[in-house]
Amino acid sequence: MTRAQAIPDTITVHVPFRLVKRGGRKEMVLPPQTTVRAKIDGTLVKALARAFRWKRMLDSGTFTSVTEIAAHEKLSFTYISRVLRLSLLAPDIVDAIIAGHQPPAMMLANLLEDVPVDWQIQRALWLTDASLPGQS
Repeated sequence: MTRAQAIPDTITVHVPFRLVKRGGRKEMVLPPQTTVRAKIDGTLVKALARAFRWKRMLDSGTFTSVTEIAAHEKLSFTYISRVLRLSLLAPDIVDAIIAGHQPPAMMLANLLEDVPVDWQIQRALWLTDASLPGQS
């Protein structure tokens, strides 16, 4: 049996995306109009877990200062201080990060620079993406 048309050797498919570096690795970013499943950022989740764990250690009296935690964890005082500020994030921002619904621009490096204490300011800075649950 013969075919009426020959099958081409190659097929070209155009997919609109761009590559960006995130946390030392390359990531594909799709256009805003595409729907994407939630992608959990393990680095952010780990930093949040550390922040709340260290805060609990301070609150419970296990350690009395960040310096003691730094010595125990064998990490720098400044790193622990910056990560601890993540425990000041609004609960809905924490939930969005854990669910993988954070905006693509929300990276650990950005969050470690400065975390405003006011939750409304945090929401204005980081929850502007319409894809986040509960946001419009």
